[in-house]
Amino acid sequence: MTRPGTTLFDLGKPSPRHPGLDGARGLAVVAMVLGHTLDAVLSPAARATPWVQQYWELRGITAPLFLLVAGFAVVAALSRQSAGESFGRRARRALLLLFLGYFLHWPGWDTVHALGWGVELRSRLFAFDTLQSIGVSLLVGAAVLVLARGTWTRALALAALAVAIPLGSVFMWNAATGWPLELQQAVGMPGSRFPLFPWAGYFFAGALAAHLLRLLRPGWPQGLALVALGAGLLLLTRRLPADWSPTSAWLVAFRVSEGLLVLGAVNLLPQMFSRPLAPLGRASLWLYVLHLPVVYGWAGTPGLASRVGPTQELLPALGIGFGLLALCFAIARLGSLVRGGERRTAEAPAWRARPVPMDGTALRSGQRI
Repeated sequence: MTRPGTTLFDLGKPSPRHPGLDGARGLAVVAMVLGHTLDAVLSPAARATPWVQQYWELRGITAPLFLLVAGFAVVAALSRQSAGESFGRRARRALLLLFLGYFLHWPGWDTVHALGWGVELRSRLFAFDTLQSIGVSLLVGAAVLVLARGTWTRALALAALAVAIPLGSVFMWNAATGWPLELQQAVGMPGSRFPLFPWAGYFFAGALAAHLLRLLRPGWPQGLALVALGAGLLLLTRRLPADWSPTSAWLVAFRVSEGLLVLGAVNLLPQMFSRPLAPLGRASLWLYVLHLPVVYGWAGTPGLASRVGPTQELLPALGIGFGLLALCFAIARLGSLVRGGERRTAEAPAWRARPVPMDGTALRSGQRI
């Protein structure tokens, strides 16, 4: 068990990287890449096996866990005075996520010319995916943290968003019926994949959990609090009628409970379990961006779903998934090393040689050859 002071979620020391968060995010990355690969290449017979069916049920936590951890990380990275100072950086990050999310839906010029600027093309271009949902939630969350100054004011603001967004999903979907298609995709409509209503609720639930954990001592008290909160929410959802519809507030509460249990378990377990997954978590954005075109294709270039298709048994499909994960991580790691080298070169101070006295006079104190 993690001792107080060595916790994976020591929010008393603000940092954009917490090993526990990176470990949880890395676990979600593995589940995401394997899930997409299996979905693209598994044969119908392999899909029907009990193991795959069980995994398909557990896989539903992947995207909610990403959003939950994203909200948690925003608060975990802040000190009490740094919300305003970090807003510009958060806004740029949000815009990057929006750009990448829409860029991944580019169908290629041939498709654009074939479809024309109609509903079908706009539905493809402006499909609202995970990155866009995180980007908008990040932008709104950063603004809330700037405007809500006090501890309890922030807690009330985050709680209001975490509860109101899922509960208001049906109303917002109906209200957006007459809006432009691009806004309908973002707010919520039949067929939209990760609309803000209710998916932003996961982000603000994670932000609220991180904010409240500041009130507890680091270490096992925080881990037990996460487990207790997740278990209590899970028991509550078990007592309510299940609703698996895309606008379901019950489903959001159910997935949030699972995500809190995952975070609590990561916090209580020794770091030897989460440390191997942390590098994958730190590269999660680029693993997401790199693997999707390979699996599903991009800009008219077919991916594994078309080139291989649903033909593989379970073990070969897992081999393809782990191989793709390793390849994408190697590319992301190489890019990180290149960017790090460029930054060090740009930040290195210009070196100038100091003149060395040649007339035999004594060197002044502190002067070196």
